[in-house]
Amino acid sequence: MISAQVLSTTSLTLGWLAYVPLLLWAASRTRWIELFSDLRRQHLLFGTVLGLFALWLVRRDFDSGVSFHFLGMTAVTLLLDWPLAVLGGCLAQLGLLALGRQDLAALGINGLLIVGLPVLVTETCANLVERAQPRNLFVYIFCSGFFAAALATVLCLLAAMTLLWWDGLFAMPEWLGDFVGYLWLMLFPEAFINGTVISALVVFCPEWLETFDRTRYLQE
Repeated sequence: MISAQVLSTTSLTLGWLAYVPLLLWAASRTRWIELFSDLRRQHLLFGTVLGLFALWLVRRDFDSGVSFHFLGMTAVTLLLDWPLAVLGGCLAQLGLLALGRQDLAALGINGLLIVGLPVLVTETCANLVERAQPRNLFVYIFCSGFFAAALATVLCLLAAMTLLWWDGLFAMPEWLGDFVGYLWLMLFPEAFINGTVISALVVFCPEWLETFDRTRYLQE
């Protein structure tokens, strides 16, 4: 997560101009009638928002204006599907904003980095797996869970560092090893957290996963 103080006005504006249409698109693709009529799905949504909010509170804030925390959006996307995942991530952001843990001006660009990008990566991986139609559920768990979370982390960090370098307001690390250290520090735990959550849901509550084909994966 990036604070507004190390971002240019142009980046902040472009972040909002891209994030708001994403939210509107997600809202238009959400099955609202199904959501309002299904109490279980409502509980999943609100529980997921609360879980994201708590996960994003566990972070390391630096005086330079950046914060490191886990994303968790891969598991959320597989659980709720991408429209509700985007909206749920935004609600969690608003919770951080209410506590003063996020800048309003930077909400758009942070939404793209920690919500939009991971959702895009996860949805792409899930669609590729679905096209292949494997019958082994471990393919789903690894490719849509572990691998997607790791890839989302890498791309999120690269995109954030590229943005900071482009704006030129952030003191970049003098050595590439500093950045690589942060990357490895986030990569494996992020993959483990999301992969473990998906594994548990596949075993105990497969009907909760919107992207999981129980007929194919769990056939006898």
